[in-house]
Amino acid sequence: MRNAELLDGREIHIRPISPGDGDALVRFHQGLSDETTRLRFFVLHPELACSEVVYFTHVDHHDREALLALVGDDIIGVGRYDRIPQTSDAEVAFVVADGWQGNGIGTHLLEHLVRRATAEGVTRFLADTLAENYRMRGVFRDSGLLTESVTRAEVVHVVLDLRLESARLVSGV
Repeated sequence: MRNAELLDGREIHIRPISPGDGDALVRFHQGLSDETTRLRFFVLHPELACSEVVYFTHVDHHDREALLALVGDDIIGVGRYDRIPQTSDAEVAFVVADGWQGNGIGTHLLEHLVRRATAEGVTRFLADTLAENYRMRGVFRDSGLLTESVTRAEVVHVVLDLRLESARLVSGV
């Protein structure tokens, strides 16, 4: 897809996931801390099941999209959306390798996902994140998108409206 510059000046490559990325995705997931997997999956999730690897790497790039942030051949972040059937809404989720968090990778993945999603007719991203996941909440808050959030117990439900961004992309502003 394209290169992106991080806050510290390093460059990463962002591209769509493919079925051939399964082994690299497993290695990436195995390198995540328990805390990072808990923040992503809401439970400890030390290993991906074979069915999860297939599900995560086989996307149609229309209703389901997944983008990888890479340094060389190493995955350092994943962002994805899954359209809610019969709607123009999609659930969105991210995970970034522990040593790379706080460098803008989630922001770059979100920007790329917004472009892909709006091209496919998605008008809103929905996300549930743990209230303690301040970094992810910050990515959503600082996205420039119209954002609403509701907190229930330990979970923050976030709605990101992509329609204004879609209008900007079409008009070139």
